[in-house]
Amino acid sequence: MTITTGLVEAFLKCPTKCFLRSREEVGTGNAYADWVRTRSAFYASEGVKRLAAGVAPDKCVTGAPTIAGVRWAQWQLAVGFLAQSQNLQCFCHAVGRNPPTRRGRAAQFVPIRFVVSNKIARDDKLLLAFDATVLSDMLGRKIALGKIVYGDSYATLKVKTSDLAGTVRKLTDKIGMLLARPSPPDLVLNRHCVECEFQTRCRQRAIEKDDLSLLSSMTEKERMGFNSKGIFTVTQLSYTFRPRRRPRRLKDKRERYHYSLKALAIREKKVHIVGRPEIKIEGTPVYLDVEGLPDRSFYFLIGIRIKAGDSVVHHSFWADSPSDEGRIWQQFLSKLIGIENPVLVHYGSFESVFLRRMRERHGELPNGIGGMNALESPINLVSVIFGQI
Repeated sequence: MTITTGLVEAFLKCPTKCFLRSREEVGTGNAYADWVRTRSAFYASEGVKRLAAGVAPDKCVTGAPTIAGVRWAQWQLAVGFLAQSQNLQCFCHAVGRNPPTRRGRAAQFVPIRFVVSNKIARDDKLLLAFDATVLSDMLGRKIALGKIVYGDSYATLKVKTSDLAGTVRKLTDKIGMLLARPSPPDLVLNRHCVECEFQTRCRQRAIEKDDLSLLSSMTEKERMGFNSKGIFTVTQLSYTFRPRRRPRRLKDKRERYHYSLKALAIREKKVHIVGRPEIKIEGTPVYLDVEGLPDRSFYFLIGIRIKAGDSVVHHSFWADSPSDEGRIWQQFLSKLIGIENPVLVHYGSFESVFLRRMRERHGELPNGIGGMNALESPINLVSVIFGQI
């Protein structure tokens, strides 16, 4: 079976997804996945137009020239380039051709891939290296360099694809073995499920199997550890929990996370509480929630809720662009200063990172002002809930 760019991309996210796509199974759909595909396709289309605008019309070709046509070509840019060699096939967004610098030298071909995100992931580099590998096999010459055009500003990153060639070969070998199997691999739910068209199908099967991967916080290593002990289902795991009295020397240390207790709570449909979790708020609680775009490291909304008598007051500070980020931070600080002995309360590490970054980017409160303690010692509710409730 031919290993395509789409199958490589799917395998990097989930082997099951790769297998199902190779069998042309139709998923139940996923609105987010559809939006991501549309956004990526539009970005690549716009990126190709930008590249083509900088090349003379007679130096830009579309489609897949023949091998001979590629080797003796005079074009500078090929868009929508389909390359194939043996059982590998890739669709390059574009391929640049650098003419030989002197007589006797061959022209250099550079695969180009467009990535809509403002941050480049390792998977993006591997997909570019896959393009280079197929193109190299097709032409019978080394493709040592590729380019990724990414982000809002269409920045360019050069990638030494030759350094990733070995990894790509191992990757395609694994995919080849997977596709040769008559049945799909063992099902494992992972973080990619939320943006996969097979999400409903896989989750239903995981529930039917009572699979351990339903416990989303469990790592692959931990899951394999339970499997080695003969524990393969959530129900089996639930029977292994044994409440134990904590030694006095560990009295003040946080309770470790018990997957077995989580499984027991699911089986019994009950909430279990370990120890005596407490939240000490000595001051005025200010509930904080922040929204941002992680790939741009840009925060566009700061929301706070403050109890005022018998009612609750809500404030929202919006930033329309990164240049407004400093403004909404100062608005937030001004509001914090006006609260008597404020204590920030939030849920998760996102806000913890936000507070640290904003203090570094846009400044601190002056020493001695009450809000300073709130910024330095926020209360993360997850630290209380995790492992105890």
